[in-house]
Amino acid sequence: MFRCNLMIAAVAAILFGGLAPVFAADEAVMSLGTRRELFVDQVLIEKLAGVSLQLQHPQSAGIALKFDQPWEGQVSGYVTVIHDGDLYRMYYRGRPLTGYGDTDPRAQEVTCYAESRDGITFTRPKLGLISFGGNKDNNAILADVGHVTHNFAPFLDTRPGVPTAERFKAVGGSSQSGLIAYVSEDGIHFRKLQDKPIITGGAFDSQNNVLWSDHEQCYVCFFRTFKNDVRWITRTTSTDFVNWTPAVDMTFGEAPNEHLYTNQTVAYFRAPHIYIGTAARFWPGRRSLTDEQVTALQLDAPVNYGGLKLESSDAVLLTSRGGNRYDRVFLESLVRPGTDLKNWTARSNYPARGIVPTGPTEMSVYVQRNYGQPTHHLERLTLRTDGFAAVHAGYQPGELITKPITFEGQRLTLNMSSSAAGGVSVEIQDAAGQAIPGFTLAECRELNTDDLACTVSWKNGSNVSSLAGKPIRLRIRLKDADLFALQFVK
Repeated sequence: MFRCNLMIAAVAAILFGGLAPVFAADEAVMSLGTRRELFVDQVLIEKLAGVSLQLQHPQSAGIALKFDQPWEGQVSGYVTVIHDGDLYRMYYRGRPLTGYGDTDPRAQEVTCYAESRDGITFTRPKLGLISFGGNKDNNAILADVGHVTHNFAPFLDTRPGVPTAERFKAVGGSSQSGLIAYVSEDGIHFRKLQDKPIITGGAFDSQNNVLWSDHEQCYVCFFRTFKNDVRWITRTTSTDFVNWTPAVDMTFGEAPNEHLYTNQTVAYFRAPHIYIGTAARFWPGRRSLTDEQVTALQLDAPVNYGGLKLESSDAVLLTSRGGNRYDRVFLESLVRPGTDLKNWTARSNYPARGIVPTGPTEMSVYVQRNYGQPTHHLERLTLRTDGFAAVHAGYQPGELITKPITFEGQRLTLNMSSSAAGGVSVEIQDAAGQAIPGFTLAECRELNTDDLACTVSWKNGSNVSSLAGKPIRLRIRLKDADLFALQFVK
């Protein structure tokens, strides 16, 4: 039996993408430790009754940057935003001439850098590194390096013990060149790590993203391929950033095949065992604008990028807990084109890579708007912290029951919001689903609040340490409320 359980554990580890479950005598029990758990998938959920998982939608918070400099142009793109201490760093492609192919050097592509102290207003430092039009007063950091500047994608390497000189890493390239690796100490002055590409065999014709995963203890690269006649996402891993495993295609469960143009996958900063992708969903040939609207917007004018009227796009949410599976619980769009007709065009609404905190209770994502037009800009959108999705109950109460779990810590905290009429209550059950005396629903003090980390308590207090390490279930009752995340804390 012990050997059998070990085999089951090994299989479960693969299925859960490296999430380490422990096992009771009869069934799998997921060990949460003190990790924060978000309701962006169904990993914790055993049953929903009278409640539903609902995708949340980010709200506009204004323009973060206009792509209006001579070395940028209306097809600037493949944006990355990195939160680095008290600095927000932004990287993006500048491409002032649009009449040439993606890898044609005559397009004069450059990699640009902007920064911010709050993630809200970004400025362009005059770096003096690259000459454009005979002048180095610009924010370009790379030029004339083949295909690399077309999709140069940096990340902050959080691997323990990473050399200071390689604190920032990046990849860029094409199917012809492969992905070329770059490193930097300051995030501005990048040098090529080696001449030989580190990853080959992909299409690579969009933004290809790498992260260090504490969860999986390796680097993970999510890159562009094609499969089933659509743009696909493929992944490979490495322990040293130089030597990579054979690539495997990502799977999407029962989700339909859709063109996912960029994946923008990151380890979520408050729960890094959960990867969040804010992917651009591309609809080739799906024209949304009438001839009259095209004329009014002057989309056929030479100043605009060609073919804008022919296609449309939006953004969707992807999640993963490691391994080659994305969860697409939510097939509807995360970001819609909205009321601005200039966003109902080809390749507008592409998210930047980066989900960053920009306030005590908010986080920001960034989306390209008016792509290919003189008004092209990056818009900042905000979400509640942890608030990609929620377990939602209307006025009539409903319940969520979790799968068996174990935890560490002394208190259970919830990221939740209720109306004045609503609230949230929690019962702790044993693994068989029987209420544990002292932690029953009747003994719980209803939480009637809006808080990122409110503590659950019962008549005898909030201390749950007597149950730590034991298999339990949570029965969570909601009325006119939303539950975004939970966490056991010490």
